[in-house]
Formats: sequence, structure tokens, C-alpha cells
Amino acid sequence: METDPLLGSSTEFGSGRSDSDSSDADEDLYLQQAVVFIEDAIHYRSINHRVDSGSLRMYRCYYSRLCQWVLAATITVVLLLAFVERPSSLSKTSDLRHRSEPWNPPCGLTESIEMVCLLIFCLDLGMKSYLIGWEEFKKCKWLISYMVVLSISIIDWVLSISMLCHETLRVRRLFRPFFLLQNSSLMKKTLKCIKRTLPEIASVILLLALHLCLFTMIGMLLFAKTADQQENEEWLLHFRDLPRSITSLLVLLTTANNPDVMIPAYSQNRAYSIFFISFSVIGTYCLMNLLTAIIYNQFRGYLLMSLQTSIIRRRVGIRAAFQVLSCQRTQASAQVLVRVHAVLKVMSRVKMKSYYRAAINAAVQAHADVGFMDREQFQKVFDELDKDRITEHPPLPQYSSVLLQKLQQLFSHYYLTVLGNAVALTNVMCICTVLVLNSEKTTVERNNSNLEIINLCFILYYLLEMCVKIFAFGGRGYLSYRNNIFDGVLTVLLLVLQVTIFIKYTPPSPVESNSSLWELVRLVNMLIVFRFLRIIPDIKLMALVASTLMDLVKNLRAFAGILVVVYYVFAVLGIWLFEGAIKPPPGISGLSNTALQNVSNASMECGTYEQLGYWPNNFDDFAAAIILLYNVMIVNNWQAFMDAYSRYTSETSSISGTAVTAAPSRRWRRSSMKRPSSSCSGSRSRSQRRRSYFVSFTDILTCICSGDFSAQNQNHPVRPNPAAAVLRLQVKLQLELLPGSETEMTDLPRTSNLQGDETCSICNRCSEGRNHSRTSPFSRTCAKDRFF
Repeated sequence: METDPLLGSSTEFGSGRSDSDSSDADEDLYLQQAVVFIEDAIHYRSINHRVDSGSLRMYRCYYSRLCQWVLAATITVVLLLAFVERPSSLSKTSDLRHRSEPWNPPCGLTESIEMVCLLIFCLDLGMKSYLIGWEEFKKCKWLISYMVVLSISIIDWVLSISMLCHETLRVRRLFRPFFLLQNSSLMKKTLKCIKRTLPEIASVILLLALHLCLFTMIGMLLFAKTADQQENEEWLLHFRDLPRSITSLLVLLTTANNPDVMIPAYSQNRAYSIFFISFSVIGTYCLMNLLTAIIYNQFRGYLLMSLQTSIIRRRVGIRAAFQVLSCQRTQASAQVLVRVHAVLKVMSRVKMKSYYRAAINAAVQAHADVGFMDREQFQKVFDELDKDRITEHPPLPQYSSVLLQKLQQLFSHYYLTVLGNAVALTNVMCICTVLVLNSEKTTVERNNSNLEIINLCFILYYLLEMCVKIFAFGGRGYLSYRNNIFDGVLTVLLLVLQVTIFIKYTPPSPVESNSSLWELVRLVNMLIVFRFLRIIPDIKLMALVASTLMDLVKNLRAFAGILVVVYYVFAVLGIWLFEGAIKPPPGISGLSNTALQNVSNASMECGTYEQLGYWPNNFDDFAAAIILLYNVMIVNNWQAFMDAYSRYTSETSSISGTAVTAAPSRRWRRSSMKRPSSSCSGSRSRSQRRRSYFVSFTDILTCICSGDFSAQNQNHPVRPNPAAAVLRLQVKLQLELLPGSETEMTDLPRTSNLQGDETCSICNRCSEGRNHSRTSPFSRTCAKDRFF
């Protein structure tokens, strides 16, 4: 347990030091603390950390751009190791029929890289633990979990090395996504919100399960086996036993097998359609939408609460900087003030964007005639951080010649951009026309000379347009527009490629060079089509939609990180369970695609994994597993994957759960009417476990994706009294006030939802007997009631 104060000094702040007694070291410490607190406020970080001189230097080093980039790169590398480790994804195709033996790294290569990453993570854990102190470390579940995950990973790494990389199971791969989670505060908040949502949707999930079981029983009663074999098709395909009945209706709940599941019964009697329609309407359109509505209701206040927390952290950091700066001078009056010179000195050390620094310095200079700033003025100065930067374009160059002025006015007109968009559209239409005319020709038969000449004419116009815009706006003015940068870079790149084509492939060119020529021509055409996106900023409605999409991508980074974690974990589990489970029958790898299609249509059941040619979708390597999980998330034909792995992994021999044996080749040749009844009788429990893997993956992704858009909605009110909840959540930040200053809730950010009686109760508790402690740069507060 720590006994040293976080300040590293035994002198209490606010004890009224005179200027003659203050030392240069103390003054520099105050400035360092103010710098760090302002940087914490800029980045919405907590101020609950050590504030002695050495710790502050370490803290700034840890949060420097270089260290954070190194940590982010380390997390990226350790996650990407799964693509190189055994089973390696370094092969051209994942198709089981044509896949060659991939390159596997030698033992010790990926392990050495992983150990370097683990050592960096250990250093990261050590620095975080030291900076926040042992007491706070014991309260932080994320850091304790961080330590546990690192310990497990290192132990598993040692076991791998001792077994010469021949182990069948690497437990540490399953824990790697944790490094991504713990490094992102926004992802932690998102995960917490998802955790908070799960109990709320339990009742709807229970109702959904009851709905599924009820209709399963009704379906098994409706489609029971009869003496007439012609009426047993529905029973044979979908309601033969309880597991198959539940699976069929579960897939129907996702609409993936609609209307296939009802066609056999519907062909016998149209009244049977009422059963399937009723199931879909109640389950898919009512209960599933109700589930989405509950998730939305839970997520709608998440972003607003997060913003309130961030704003409070910013204000706490700014207030902390004010308090330490006020300790540099003797307080002759009751009002606490800071010197303008000290504020400017602090701002010169703070790492922040230059335009914010200039705006804050200008606001501080406005108080230079007085020489001091009070708390409200100090807080108001940093309101500049909440303002967006207004981009101002440089002024147009001035020309003395009347002719040049007229040309400048002409080339800077909006109609020049409209003409450029029309020319770009014409170029794209020419390319489309040539592609349609040559669609049936091979790359050797195509005559690309005409298209080259057409493209060259358009590229020369693009170059001319860029030059006249530079003349009209000037170099700096031209580069101040993002669409001009996009347009100019592509124009120069197109010109270089087109000149290369004319130099290297001048006629007459050999026939064998047509293939490489087509590669360059195709690249030029792609860039021209891509350049046509320049029209987006010129159409207001399209620009609004595009900017909204860009903002959506930025705001959904936390949810994207959660999806990465889900994909990663299920991909690792899938490799453990199903690696090598599916193998194509002997002799099929040598057939052409046409012959394979004929074989599939003739000898395989329609709609199965084999007939659909889903051989590239497997769990034999990490990259293939990611693609398969994406196809499962889309829920289009996901039942084909579930059925295939249920059949192929019915006979297992690995205790660890990894499928290492393939089913006999006769199993994959089953037909819809001649499948032996004993093929499933002894393996239903194992098949159900395989099915549960895919069902769990789709359920988790449904829960996450349902909250993606709703979490970004800022227009809905939060639940009653959110400010009081936010205040309670900020206890760890430990804001403390100087003696002599007023201990009021008005010093803290509050909202209109904060009730008066709660304010009084907090203040009353604060005014009770004080058990003073010194763990931050402020003098005293109640140890049991540290706000924020």
C-alpha cells in the first residue's frame, strides 16, 4: 500500500507561500502539473494519476505520439500474426480443390515477434500501473485482466517453444483481441453499454425461444410421417426429428431458406402456407423488431452520456490547471487568481494543434493589461477547444495586367468546374462504350490503341484544367481545396501512366505484350473512373450524404473494433473446431470448372455446401475463416455451412474439440431421398454443438449491429437525471478545492436535470467532519466524498 503522496512533496498546497520562499523547482513543478492537466483536458483524460516531477515526465512520454503509435503498431502486429501462423493463410486461394500447400514460417519466427509484442505490453502495463498508483490499480478491473491475459500468453508461449511449435492448441490466440479492447476507452464504454443491454433483452429472447419451440411442436404435428410417401417430403426434408425441425424454423426466422422450407407442403395444400406465414410475421417482423427496438432504447442515451462524461473531464482538467497555477503567488485577497504570464508560459509547453494554441493565446493576451485571471476567465479561455476550426482559403494572387485579371476571373469561375465535370462524365461514358464493345474479346484480341488516344486527349484536358486553376488561385490557394488535391494527384498519375504506355508500347508491338499493355490500360481506366468522384462536392445533396457517411465511419470506430474482436474470437474457435474437417472427394481436384458444375448438379443435393461450390469457405486458415464468418453474418445460405459442418464433423477424435478427421467420402454424396436414416442417429449431440457455433456468431453480430446506428443518435433525451449519474461515475477523478475557496456545486459542470435536493445532500455530506488526505495538487477534501 502506498504511503507517499502522489505529489511527491510533503508541503501542502495552498499554505500561502511567499514569493521569497518559493523555489525554482516548485515553480517548475507547478508549471509541469498545469501543462499535463491541460493536455488531459484536451484529450478527455482523467487527472487521477501521479503528479510528481518524474512521474509527469513519464506520463507525457507515455502519451506522446511516438509511444502511442508504437503501441498501436504492436497491437496491429500481434493481431496480424494469425494470418501467418500455422495454419498459414499465405496461399493464392482457399479453395479446398485447388489449394496448394501454403508456406508455413519456421518455428521461432512468429514466436520471436510475438514475444517482442508481449514485452511491449508488459512495459505498457507497468507504466500504467505506476502512474495511477497501487490503490487505483487494485480497483481497475481492466488492468488486472490485462495482467492475467499477459501471464497466460507468456506461459502459453513458453509451452509452444518447449514443444517446438508442434502444439495443437494455442490458447493465447484467443486472448489477443483483449489488447485491442483495453487500449481503447471508447471500445470499453461500448462494451459496457452492450453488457448493460443484455439483461434488458433477455425477456424478448425468452419469448422468441418460446415462439420457436411452440411452432416447432406444431410443425412436427402438422407434418408427421404418413403412409403416403408422396406427402412425406416436408417431413423428410425439414421436420424429420426435433433438431432438424428447430434448425429449419430457426433458419426461416432469418429468412435465409424462405420459401424453400414451405414449398413441399405448399405444393400439397396451399393452406399449409398459413403456418409458415404466421411464424415469419410473429417471429421476424414482430419479435425481432421488438428486440431491435429494445436495443435501440438502451443505446440511444449512450453517446450523450459519454459526451457529458468527456466534457466534465475536460472541465476538471482545466480547473486542476487553474488550481496549481494559483499556488505560485500569495493570495492577498479572498479571490484566487493566476498570472497571465504563467498561463502563456504553460501554453508554450502544451502539445496541441497550432490553431487552438493561437486562439487561446489571443484570448489570454486580452487580459494582459490586468495581469491576472480569475477562475471564470481562465475557464472561458479554454472554451476555444470546443470550437471547430474555420478553414480560410488564401487570397487570390494579384495581377497588374488587365488581361491576366480577366483570365483569372474566367478560370476561377464555377462554370469551369462544371465543364470539367461534364468532360469527366464524357470520358467515363467513352470507357464504358469501349468495354461493352470488347466484352466478348480476350485481352489479346482487343485493340487498345483507340482507347489510349481517347484517354490521352482527356488527360491533356485534365492537365490544362489543373494548370489554369493554379494560375487563378495560386499554388497555396489551389492546395487549400481538398477536391483540387484529389483531382491534381490523379491527373499527374494518369499522365505518367499514359506516357509510359506510349513509350513502352509503341506500335508495332508484339502480340505477347498485349497482356501487359492491357494491365496498364485497365489501371488508367480505373483511375479515370475513380477520378469521376470529383463531382460529389459540387452536388450539395450528394456532398451532404457523403459527409454523413464519413462522419458515420468515424463514429462507428468503436463498434467496428467490437466486430473485429467478435470475428477474431470466432475465427480462432472455428479453426480449433473445424480445421481440416471438410475434404473434397478424391479425383475432383483435376476437373475443370464446367465439369465440376455438371458433377455438382448431377450427384449432389440442391442447396448443399457441395452443390453450391462453397469449397473456398472453410476454417482451414485464419483468412478463410474470416470470409466464412462474414458470409454467415450476411445470413444468406448460412444454413448450408451449418449443415455441412454438422455432417462432416459427426465423427471426432480430438478431446480438445478440434475436428481432425474427415467424414467418409460416401457421406457427401447423399441425395435428398436416399440418405440413410442412421447417418444422423448417432451424432445429433455433436451436430447440435456445431450448429450452436454458427447460431452464437449470428446472434452476437445481430446484437452489436442493431446498436450501431442507434448509438450515434444524439437527438434523443437520456434517462431521467443523467447528470447525477455522471457525477457518481466520476468519483475516481478526485477533484479537490483549495481552502478558502467556496466548496460549491457551481464549481462543477452541471445540467438542468440535476435536482436541487441532490445538490444539497452532496454539499451537506461535504460539510461534515473532514478526514483530510493529500493525493492530488489540490489541498483538502473529504476522503470519502471526492467529486469526479
